Amino acid sequence: MLSNKKGYRGYIVSRPVDDHRVPQHIQNVVIREYAEKREMQYLLSVTEYSMSGSYLILEQALDELSGIEGIILYSMFALPALPAQRLSIYRRVLDAGCSLHAAVERFALRGEEDIERWENVLITAALCGDVNYKQIEEWLT
Repeated sequence: MLSNKKGYRGYIVSRPVDDHRVPQHIQNVVIREYAEKREMQYLLSVTEYSMSGSYLILEQALDELSGIEGIILYSMFALPALPAQRLSIYRRVLDAGCSLHAAVERFALRGEEDIERWENVLITAALCGDVNYKQIEEWLT
């Protein structure tokens, strides 16, 4: 049975990602190149609102999954900070028979086995982000 799904929707943000502000046109270039190298049909990106904690536009992209093959995030760090929210997103993508991609990290979530890898990276980064390097240096000396 042939699928009516066409292309991958890009998702960029207008706020800092992992404490870095990346211009939207650069985010689009990264996503477009990611798609081209993998021979994926790239659909125009949607841009998240700049309000902290807003994922309204991501929700709209997820609502579009019945007609597309998946979503290409600029970065996996554009996902919500809470693991439960991310797991809900992963579930929606997989349940729709789609895939989720992170262009900067070159990660693809295509099945259950990929969830642990994504979460390991995001949780480790969150833990390391809370590390007080001066305190560690004091412990070591």
